[in-house]
Amino acid sequence: MAAYQAYIVGMHSRSIGMVRMDCDDDDKAIESASRLVDSHDVELWQMDRPVVRFEAASKQMFRK
Repeated sequence: MAAYQAYIVGMHSRSIGMVRMDCDDDDKAIESASRLVDSHDVELWQMDRPVVRFEAASKQMFRK
């Protein structure tokens, strides 16, 4: 299992919250982080490696 962090992104791209997740791989972490998207963007990281960013307004996912 690998440790991931999902950052809830507020105005001006500032982190307003963080959720730690232990997942088997990137795909499982992406699936879990996608559930956190509501009115705020979410960035998923593994340690210092950006994995993906979910944009709430457009409902799009951007791989880093």
